[in-house]
Amino acid sequence: MVRRRRMVRSYTDEPVDPDTVDRILSHALRAPSAGFSQGWAFLLLDDPLSVMTFWQVATSPGEGGDAWSDGMRRAPVIVVPMADQGAYLERYAEPDKGWSDRDESRWPVPYWLIDTGMAALLMLLTAVDEGLGACFFGIPPGRTDAFREAFGVPADHEPIGAITIGHRAPDGVRGSAATRRRRGPDEVVHRGRW
Repeated sequence: MVRRRRMVRSYTDEPVDPDTVDRILSHALRAPSAGFSQGWAFLLLDDPLSVMTFWQVATSPGEGGDAWSDGMRRAPVIVVPMADQGAYLERYAEPDKGWSDRDESRWPVPYWLIDTGMAALLMLLTAVDEGLGACFFGIPPGRTDAFREAFGVPADHEPIGAITIGHRAPDGVRGSAATRRRRGPDEVVHRGRW
């Protein structure tokens, strides 16, 4: 499954079985999280109106009329993974962790974002297992407020991107994967020291 995973940017309009979507989401819950904080939430958009609304609010003015957009907009399912920083700060203020000040500076990196990203990766891998295509992409920074307003997303949940899910259109590999080679282990693995 891992070797078959890639970002799919063009879908058919064939619906995705709701049970399959439920499996994809339940597998996301198996992602690791610091302190088992589980500070994530997932907005599922799986009806035509909510999918259309997503594209309307998440697309910058003057954008959305290209081949990438056409292929992506056919996906019948979008999941927006969101990180909840507060869940981590609260969890690490509990007695078994020993911090009581909820100080964000104690965190060397924002694990709420990393762990939500791991949950997103499990969704991408499960989609492959289910014979589907999926693509993780970002919501443009200038469109986040419109996204929040359209779907009632609380301010304490940070969207880290969005995932389209659907049946892959038979149009071949597109995007960067078609023009760039994958780097090999000998280029990125440093054994023992840099």
